[in-house]
Amino acid sequence: RIAVPYGTLAATQLRALAAIARDYDKGYGHLSTRQNMQINWPELEAVPDILARLAEVQMHCVQTSGSCIRNVTTDQFAGVAADEIVDARPYCEIIRQWSTYHPEFDWLPRKFKIALNGATNDRAAIHVHDIGIRIRLGDDARPRFDFLVGGGLGRTPVIGQPIREGLPERHLLTYLEAILRVYNRYGRRDNKYKARIKILVRAMTPERFRERVDAEWHRLRDSPAALPDAEIARIRAHFAPPAYEDLADQSAYLATERLRNPAFNAWMRHNVAPHKQSGYAIVTLSTKATGVPPGDVTDEQMDAVAYWSEHFGSGEVRISHEQNLVLPDVRQRDLQRLFELACEECLGQANVGLLTDIVCCPGGDFCALANAKSIPIAEAIQRRFDAYDYQHDLGPIDLNISGCMNACGHHHVGHIGILGVDKRGEEFYQVSIGGNQSEEASLGRILGPSVKAADVPDVIEKILDVYIAERLDSEVFLHTVRRIGVEPFKARVYAEDAPRRPPVIRGKSVPVLATNRSPDEWPAKTARAS
Repeated sequence: RIAVPYGTLAATQLRALAAIARDYDKGYGHLSTRQNMQINWPELEAVPDILARLAEVQMHCVQTSGSCIRNVTTDQFAGVAADEIVDARPYCEIIRQWSTYHPEFDWLPRKFKIALNGATNDRAAIHVHDIGIRIRLGDDARPRFDFLVGGGLGRTPVIGQPIREGLPERHLLTYLEAILRVYNRYGRRDNKYKARIKILVRAMTPERFRERVDAEWHRLRDSPAALPDAEIARIRAHFAPPAYEDLADQSAYLATERLRNPAFNAWMRHNVAPHKQSGYAIVTLSTKATGVPPGDVTDEQMDAVAYWSEHFGSGEVRISHEQNLVLPDVRQRDLQRLFELACEECLGQANVGLLTDIVCCPGGDFCALANAKSIPIAEAIQRRFDAYDYQHDLGPIDLNISGCMNACGHHHVGHIGILGVDKRGEEFYQVSIGGNQSEEASLGRILGPSVKAADVPDVIEKILDVYIAERLDSEVFLHTVRRIGVEPFKARVYAEDAPRRPPVIRGKSVPVLATNRSPDEWPAKTARAS
């Protein structure tokens, strides 16, 4: 597991990862939901050589596992998003430098995850982290931090509780240190299933936990860990915007091209986000082509994306929580050419935010902790719902799959969540609906008994049938679930021999992308080694 701080890579680093996957693995890597990259097949004897290759491009595997502070994550659009209030990346870097090899926190009761968000939309899932930090502007136009504590998924899913609002930026590290000291002192070490900070906060109550943190912070707030303005400015300078060209907005030209090319129009609708700089756009490259394990990227795809980042942008690539790749600085005039190249590399699927943009852990195919496979379930769902016009009519749906209770696929906060379970040696799957990881965070509710692997696509189809039948005009799936509750979905899923309502497709038909092909039709470059 290779650390990618706050999901940001330089083109040279992505090329190095491609070479490592090619030379030491089976020609591909896997993007994780913590914005890291994993390789699954290196021989043990090759690990020192891999670490040396990583060090050549200033990369490492430090604190990517174990009872320590893990990779600090943030919005994959940080620094460029049109809805951004404060760029979270400088603060992520400050926390990264402070937490790496911190002698006091190298053996915590359990792993510890921190996320920051500085935009109107929460793309960092701050409500389901051990510490979630929302950055906003105070009355003096200076950054302020709102802290959530005790969130998390896994065996005991919990939404984080607010613990402090409006903290000045100079106290970022002192307050973090106070929280971690309380956790390190009082967190359980006798039972790993009760060792996370969420269990401690619940046992103490959020109010009592906050009192202990405040008492600790009173001793720390004016310590050397308080951040001087000069140090904040020094770190922030490393995140200055690239030298953007002075470009006119190309929306009118792009609108014409979108009318001419429905496939390009679909990609623009779902995979391209507005940029804060005129003449530029943010592009998400989907790794979710039908039949490909979600989050897997081949060495050739990595090389291609590295080249595109330099040719069409600023030489920077991001990894998203949803296991996709992001080019943050693409000139609008280059979008059509980039789309064509992405389709050639099976990275042009226009499904970001749709049903087949599945978040999925490696599951039983790779992970020794898994109770069930997750990748074959994702592939079966992708094949069943491959038609673009059907997905577009459904609107935004987050579907998340985990192979065990550790919830690396974040199934608890999927609009539709799937959890693999073991029943007497046979793989079954538990389905929940109504979860959400963004600002109005919620945990999904389990529909009922788990189902066999072969039945999962049918269950998803029945859930979607209810949504189509019950939704109001332009109502998205999550809002329908919240309005009518889970009972109508449960009744449909577990009804015996109930006739299926045919789906209603509204709007104009949009041709399926060229990348919607069976695996036999893919270019050889996308094939996986078995």
